[in-house]
Amino acid sequence: MAAIRNHHRDVHLTLLTTKPYAAMALQTDLIDDVWLDARPAWYRPGEWMSLRRRLREAQFEWVYDLQTSDRSSFYYRLFWPGPYPKWSGIAKGCSHPHANPERDFMHTVDRQREQLHMAGIEDVPMADLSWAQADTAGLGITGPYALLVPGGAAHRPGKRWPAEQYGTLAQWLAARSIQPVIIGTSLESDVLDQIASACPDALDLRDRTDFPAITALAGKAVCAVGNDTGPMHLITAAGCPTLVLYSYDSDPALCGQRGPAVVMLRQDSLADITTDTIIEALKRRVPALA
Repeated sequence: MAAIRNHHRDVHLTLLTTKPYAAMALQTDLIDDVWLDARPAWYRPGEWMSLRRRLREAQFEWVYDLQTSDRSSFYYRLFWPGPYPKWSGIAKGCSHPHANPERDFMHTVDRQREQLHMAGIEDVPMADLSWAQADTAGLGITGPYALLVPGGAAHRPGKRWPAEQYGTLAQWLAARSIQPVIIGTSLESDVLDQIASACPDALDLRDRTDFPAITALAGKAVCAVGNDTGPMHLITAAGCPTLVLYSYDSDPALCGQRGPAVVMLRQDSLADITTDTIIEALKRRVPALA
């Protein structure tokens, strides 16, 4: 978004996204307007026609499709019979296709950088999250703290390091006067409850942190440990010394977190990564824990 904003300094930028990202997007000051994508089902033609009408009436000059999914590519067809905006993406017939047959084997960041390059945007900076401001004073943090992100998609349990291991790690941190701070949602209560039970000194922030709050917390944390899940991308980009745990359910070469102080540990099964391995990795990289 920063690259697109820098390239189009004096135009009105609209972001089409879904509700969870709307407030964060506006906080960046990189865009002027947010449209919420209702993602209409195929059997709701009225909603499709409403979306088509809105897209066409806006008279967009450019569209940068950074999702490049089947759905977002189909949105290009909603401009039929024309006129079509200039379109960067993979939609058939678009003006500025990301024409790399190996694109699906590229890291997401590298793929999007190359896509924008093919559309004429040369300068794509690293993520700058300095805009992410949030008041974390009332969350109950009492001193130096470490972030633990033990959740993840429920339908992919192989991406979760065992909760009992997180509990042991939380105990180790607390014994060194580092407050364990648990990030997650009530959808992950089974995991969060187990960690909180193992370490009563841990601060459970389930359902209390939006994206800006997670980023703000990461900026002051001693370290972070978490699974391959969304919040870890914000935490690493904020510069927090971070360990991200990978099984062979996902590939860090394609979706690994980027940041100045991130290390990824990978095993076939996350159960094979011991707490001692995590502790030794933290000691090597975080002076306060050595």
